[in-house]
Amino acid sequence: MVGLPALIFLLWTVEGVISSSSHWKPTWPSYKVPVVVPQLTVNLDKPQFDAEAKLEVVSPCDPSCHKRSPLPTYEEVKDYLSYETLYSNGSRTETEVGIYIITSGNAGAPSRSRTKRQIYGYDTRFNIFGKDFLLNYPFSTSVKLSTGCTGTLVAEKHVLTAAHCIHDGKSYVKGAKKLRVGFLRPKLKDGSKGANISSSSEPERMKFQWIRVKRTHVPKGWIKGNANDIGMDYDYALLELKKPHKRKFMNIGVSPPARQLPGGRIHFSGYDNDRPGNLVYRFCDVKDETFDLLYQQCDAQPGASGSGVYVRMWKRPNHRWERKIIGIFSGHQWVDTNGSPQDFNVAVRITPLKYAQICYWIKGNYMDCRDG
Repeated sequence: MVGLPALIFLLWTVEGVISSSSHWKPTWPSYKVPVVVPQLTVNLDKPQFDAEAKLEVVSPCDPSCHKRSPLPTYEEVKDYLSYETLYSNGSRTETEVGIYIITSGNAGAPSRSRTKRQIYGYDTRFNIFGKDFLLNYPFSTSVKLSTGCTGTLVAEKHVLTAAHCIHDGKSYVKGAKKLRVGFLRPKLKDGSKGANISSSSEPERMKFQWIRVKRTHVPKGWIKGNANDIGMDYDYALLELKKPHKRKFMNIGVSPPARQLPGGRIHFSGYDNDRPGNLVYRFCDVKDETFDLLYQQCDAQPGASGSGVYVRMWKRPNHRWERKIIGIFSGHQWVDTNGSPQDFNVAVRITPLKYAQICYWIKGNYMDCRDG
């Protein structure tokens, strides 16, 4: 078997070759992702659901800290990508996985400090008002979790979010036992019977319609450590709803290197808790990156955690523009920049391995997950 460091080097080399076209349009790179498939599933005891929900995660490990961390072994990567599944009846299982054609992976480092505010300079967030925006793509893909976080629709019955929104690394949060996902819809006026009756001088009032979650998947890389051990690298989870949501969803994609993102920017929308009931959109430049994380200073507050980070690029085989989720907003980290500490918001990148895992969770067939 080829060594993991050599394969990671090969991955970045191949990415550069595939993506170095002089084509004027920012184009989605073509990836051949590895295969991540279940090998053994065992039943576990029912969880206690005794953790307090946390709407943000904090870690002081900066990019240089992550880059200094030793690469995980093949067995460690398999362990991190193994996962727990929690069902709506409270039962849970643990699944070990096999990985074929290892391409990337990285472990993080410790976290101890905590900070509250995640606004940089002037607040550059935008509230999204009116059903013409809220109910249309891409804003309609943002949903609210009953634990207080945000999620993104990535399939007909699936929502991608941050792992810390349902599990603190040691135990499931109290709200995970009866987890629901909320969809913004117009609030009908009394006697309207579905008619669109609203004042033209005021934004139409909206309300959440909730759907129960059937099961959740959380990688063991998060459960074994959370931000106090491995870092934010595995802070993601997939929720399967009990019924289809009937909205357009956004596909996931492998995160390109930051230099290949259009304008070097990312976008995401979430339900920041300082603006209750409002969907808040923002975009900003990526400042730094590691194999597993994107560092940026998009203004955000707790509640936006779990938002899908996306970009819009040209899909050459389909001859059209396409938005894809390339990461999940997690929290923030202190970064020592030339001796001066700075606070950065952090998104977990969808690497080829994570893409293979999440795609398998959604589709159940690794053959449908070969192209990122």
